[in-house]
Parts: sequence; structure tokens; C-alpha cells
Amino acid sequence: MKYFLTGATGFVGGHLARLLRENGHEVVALVRNPSKASDLAAAGVTLAPGDITEPDSMRVPMQGCDGVFHVAGWYKIGTRDKSEGHKINIEGTRNVLTLMRDLGIPKGVYTSTLAVFSDTRGAIPDEHYHYHGPHISEYDRTKAVAHNIALEFMEAGLPLVVVMPGLIYGPGDNSSVRENLIKLLQGRLPAIPSRSAFCWAHVDDIARAHLAAMEKGRTGECYIIAGQPHTLVEAIEMAARVSRKRMPQVVPAGLMRMMAPVMGVLEKFIPVPADYTSEGLRVVSGVTYLGDNSKAKQELGYNPRPLEEGWPETVRYEMKLLGM
Repeated sequence: MKYFLTGATGFVGGHLARLLRENGHEVVALVRNPSKASDLAAAGVTLAPGDITEPDSMRVPMQGCDGVFHVAGWYKIGTRDKSEGHKINIEGTRNVLTLMRDLGIPKGVYTSTLAVFSDTRGAIPDEHYHYHGPHISEYDRTKAVAHNIALEFMEAGLPLVVVMPGLIYGPGDNSSVRENLIKLLQGRLPAIPSRSAFCWAHVDDIARAHLAAMEKGRTGECYIIAGQPHTLVEAIEMAARVSRKRMPQVVPAGLMRMMAPVMGVLEKFIPVPADYTSEGLRVVSGVTYLGDNSKAKQELGYNPRPLEEGWPETVRYEMKLLGM
């Protein structure tokens, strides 16, 4: 098959591009700067200069493809300039799906997120759940709007499948999860909040779930491809055991929530690290981003590895990079 892929220079997109090539598929990857994607070119990926915010740049490389994987997205927590969230997550998604419709692409897979559910407060909802309240972060909000855009396109007949990952980890990650792991390994992680919980999945399993959604997923359907739920405390305890590093202090989630308004005022006047902005504190202060992956297991054959298997491997990978 010939697939058009956005987000190939990112964490998930890069793993997906290589998986597609390993399975013998032709991949056309939309990249803003081809000179920074030499590793993809070496893997046999065709690089198409362009940007999802510029529809005309996608028309020629998308034309004639058997399927579209729209993985690209904006993910920043605690940044002052949030304008890119609307431009990339919302308008970019609309651009990709509109072009897919206009060109008559047979099938597409759109990467949404469990964050559209916001804080599930310990519940583990399935794909039928819809959240209608205010969102914790601008990332959550813009991805929720984009998710609804995808649903509207599907209702109008677009042959699209939506996949919803949770927390994604693994070698090559560059998110706040990796930043906190590095801080732990370097003895610079002072505290973590209690009760915060996520559905953890290894990036290789997420990439395979994307391919399964293209090959087996029913168009017009959403699939939660998150891993099993674990608290942040459980994951950090596991990392501390593997690395033999000191476990940081566990802080009551309520205390961190109380700090958020104070930091909201402070960050208007002085630079504040992203994790300690009001938005950064709200995202981790006892929230639970959870979802039930039973449907993906049944229909896609999704079988994510347990955290006890993939997380220690990731910890050792980072330790090696740090020369430990």
C-alpha cells in the first residue's frame, strides 16, 4: 500500500513510518524541513515538503495514496504562546480531512487522545463517553475540538478511523514523562503528586495499533489504544527500583492544585518552568486520564505490553544515554 503520513518526524509518527516500511508499504511523509528527516529518507520514506497548515502543500503528495495517517499534532503544556494549538490541532486536522475527502482517499486513521475525556476522576470510560466541560489545558481543548471535527467528517461519510492513545512512553520520547525520568536519574526530581494516573503504552505498541486500525478498523469508529492504568507514583517507584535512585517525595494532589492559582499570577511577570506553571500543575494534580481499551483488543487484536515490561527497558535506555 501507499500511505500518506503526517507527523513522521515526531515520536509516534517516526515509529509508525518505520513500521510501515518494515511491512513493505510505500510511505510519503509530509515534513516541514526535509533536511531534518534524513533518517526517514534512509529508511526508504519519501519526503514531501509541506505543512498541515498549508493545504495546497499536501495535495500532490496525498493524491493517489491508498490511505492517510494523520498523526501530527501540537503538544505543549505551560507555554505562554498557545496560538499554535489552534493552528495545528484544529485547523491542521480540518485541512487534512478535507483534502482526504476531496481526493477520494479510500481510508484514513486520525490520532486523537484520551485527553479529550479530560479528568475522568478515576473512572475508566469507553469510546461512547463524551466530555462537555472546560478542559484542563489548551492541548486538551484543541484536541477535543479536533476530535469533534473528525466525528463530523465520519458522520458525513468520510472513511475514517479514530484512535485514542493515552500516555505514550519508550526510547526516543521527548515529552515531560522523559524529562521527569531524567530528573529522577539525575537526582533532581524533588516531588511527584499523589493520585495522578494515566494509561501507559509503549510507543511500538501504539504504532502497531495505528497499522491495525488501518487494516482492520471499521470506518466511522473510534478505538481507545491506551495501555493499562497506573499512577505516576507506581511508575516512578518502578523506575527508582530499576535505577536504584532515591524515590522523590509524594505530595498530596490537593496541595499542588492550591499552588496553581498562585503560579498563574507569578508566571505573568517572570519565566516559570513548564511543569510549575498553573497549567502544568493542573495537568498533574491528581488528575486521571483513563480509558477502556477492550474494543481495540477485540476488533484490532491490540495487545499492549504491561508497564512492568516496557518501562524498565525505557529506564535502562535513558540510563545508558546518561552514561550510568
